[in-house]
Amino acid sequence: MTSTKNVQNTHISDQIRQLHGSLIDIVSVMNRPQRDEAMLREAGISLDRALFPLLVGIERLGPIGVVEIADRVGRDYTTVSRQVAKLESLGLVDRQGSATDRRVREATVTPKGKAMTDRVDAARERMGRAILASWDQQDIEDLVRLMRRFADDIVRGAPQDSGSAD
Repeated sequence: MTSTKNVQNTHISDQIRQLHGSLIDIVSVMNRPQRDEAMLREAGISLDRALFPLLVGIERLGPIGVVEIADRVGRDYTTVSRQVAKLESLGLVDRQGSATDRRVREATVTPKGKAMTDRVDAARERMGRAILASWDQQDIEDLVRLMRRFADDIVRGAPQDSGSAD
């Protein structure tokens, strides 16, 4: 006879596997170069696709050092450093020494960069509305609430040296 606890554990294991599969699908779609190109087209922006997530990340998280933004986007520090320098040369970000650690140069978005990310936000909203058009309002509210809770719990409970998320 199977215990209730084993049945619950099996059910939770199945749900976690399904959740992981869903996250892989979402991340795979979001990481496609064509997705960024579509977002840039929808926003009416001409910007190298590789610079796009860095600009948005700097706008959302800045001031932020190159090492931290490289870690967040899963790219090599030296590559991101060159890309942030390119964003700076385009007038989209500024870099200055950190107030807390003079060894770190932090990037912040300029007004020109903010205008660009505002256009991206508007494009993202239009694209998101199209995806959620057939959803009822309560489902959208539940999704937002639960995704925020899940994200907060992952960030809070993420091991510092976990390596791969696979």
